[in-house]
Amino acid sequence: MVRRAALGAALARRPLVVKLVSDEVFERMQRSGRFSGSLDAFQRVGGGPRVRFLRRTRGWALRRASHVLCPSAYLRGVALGWELDPERVLVIPNPAPEIPPLPSRDELRAELALEGPTLAFAGRLGVQKDLGVALEALAAVPGVTLAIAGDGPEREPLQRRARELGLDSRARFLGAVSRETVLRLFHAADASLLSSSWENFPHTVVEALAVGCPVIATAVGGVPEVVRDGENGLLVPPGEPDALAAAIRRFFGDDDLRRRLAEAAGGSVAEYAEESVFSRIEDELELAVRG
Repeated sequence: MVRRAALGAALARRPLVVKLVSDEVFERMQRSGRFSGSLDAFQRVGGGPRVRFLRRTRGWALRRASHVLCPSAYLRGVALGWELDPERVLVIPNPAPEIPPLPSRDELRAELALEGPTLAFAGRLGVQKDLGVALEALAAVPGVTLAIAGDGPEREPLQRRARELGLDSRARFLGAVSRETVLRLFHAADASLLSSSWENFPHTVVEALAVGCPVIATAVGGVPEVVRDGENGLLVPPGEPDALAAAIRRFFGDDDLRRRLAEAAGGSVAEYAEESVFSRIEDELELAVRG
């Protein structure tokens, strides 16, 4: 849509503000099966005529914008590699959700049938999330359950992999659920788990922290901008099941660490409150209108 928006804004002589959430050329190549690597790796790939055309027209469209808003400093860094004006590319994070009244953790665990040490994942089950790594890590840590909320093209392969690893009773695939159920799941779990091979600014990380749920995640993209190792979660390198398993063992093996991370979780995303984030967006829109 960014090309159409830029063309429409130019014809109507109206300012254009873009919320950038990814590299759409990268997204196209991934969906078509022409590229299977990470967002960072794609920036170093030359590509054929189609990729060059898409990149050139994307650059033209984004340079037409008076403001390009990125949810993470990581994505801003990627965008600056497209020869955009640094003064026009700003970081405004995704807002933390407004938390509805939630039952107690014990009540939610009973409602969701969660027993014992429990991790939770929520999101689209796609290649990017690299949940195969999470399943391998889980297999190496007996007694821990992973509740997986979401659906997507990788669901059946992941279910097969879980069976191969003997995780039938410890990897629970919940399917697509409502946003409120995601919040309830995070509030009930001991920690949220994210094993992604690449990320921009995953909203579910903010949601988990907002309800007091620490995060065990891979240190990719904008994740380290939100999850601070040893403060509100634990970070590990991507693609390393052993490192992820070690972090899970550390988390469940240290009661004091688990308590500290949980206590710090909610306050760590206070700066992402909706009112604050939306006010910043409004300010940028007013600047754009004034020219």
